[in-house]
Amino acid sequence: MGMGLIAIVGPTATGKTALAIAVAEALGTGIVGADSRQIYRHFDVGTAKPTAADRDRVAHALVDCWEPDCPKTLADYQELARSHLEAMQRAGTVPVLAGGTGLYVKSIVRGLKIPRVAPQAALRSQLMAQGQVYCYGCLAQVDPAAAAKIHPNDVTRTVRALEIFYCSGRPASEQQGEAPPDYPILQIGIDCLDGMESGRSRDRRTADPDPGRGDRLTVRIGQRTRAMFEAGLVAEVVALRDRYGADLPLLQTLGYREVGDYLDGKISLAEAEALTVRHTRQFAKRQRTWFRADPTIHWLDSDDPQARDRAIALARTFQQTLE
Repeated sequence: MGMGLIAIVGPTATGKTALAIAVAEALGTGIVGADSRQIYRHFDVGTAKPTAADRDRVAHALVDCWEPDCPKTLADYQELARSHLEAMQRAGTVPVLAGGTGLYVKSIVRGLKIPRVAPQAALRSQLMAQGQVYCYGCLAQVDPAAAAKIHPNDVTRTVRALEIFYCSGRPASEQQGEAPPDYPILQIGIDCLDGMESGRSRDRRTADPDPGRGDRLTVRIGQRTRAMFEAGLVAEVVALRDRYGADLPLLQTLGYREVGDYLDGKISLAEAEALTVRHTRQFAKRQRTWFRADPTIHWLDSDDPQARDRAIALARTFQQTLE
């Protein structure tokens, strides 16, 4: 069997985990996570992390991998994910990459070239103190190709490009780009597709959400948020704050930040849940925009009773092409 990869992607609360497990079981393979929070230990309830039972059914790599007070970079993720995927491929299986973190997925399926330059807090402070006009002018001199792709008012990307140049001695533009894998990739998306035919790729013209689709996803997000609070999200945040301190960056992410505000007496518990739903909807909209930009994804409807069977059929057909 030749090398290949199946990616299961889509917005939050659409059923990626269950679909990935079904596909992996059918193919007798494992799952490599592509979630920027599930990869950290102890962040369980608020990230809808695969359960112990899920992981008993199918082996999951890059779940519960790193300590939350030792944050890693996208390059760290890419390196580790590639090692797991290659190990599964060498074993003769087609691995499943599953998750909703767009950059994590893109780093693998598009082979992003990522400069190995860690954030430099002191250097960033020095650069930002000079002002954006000065920084952008410097970038235009040392890396005109990068400057041409960055808006003059984009402080974050300007400083990052200068950071890469000053730390590595090479322009960021020479170290970035894409080097896609040389093996076939099947991407399956799962989303609420009201009024749209499922089971095939679509271009951007058919990717605009309609009101019904948004309503269905909102219901799913509300149900999952309620389940998280009932499963002990508040207790999880209390334990994390006790262990790592309230200023842990991961505690400022979706769900955890809102519960933290409740624990600090800023909002009520009901408000924390309502804000989590609202912010999750906004996050899902950004995820949808990200993934819809890729016309190679085969989209399936989350509420289609045949979605699981359709995904398995796609995966098995893809697997057969590799034999």
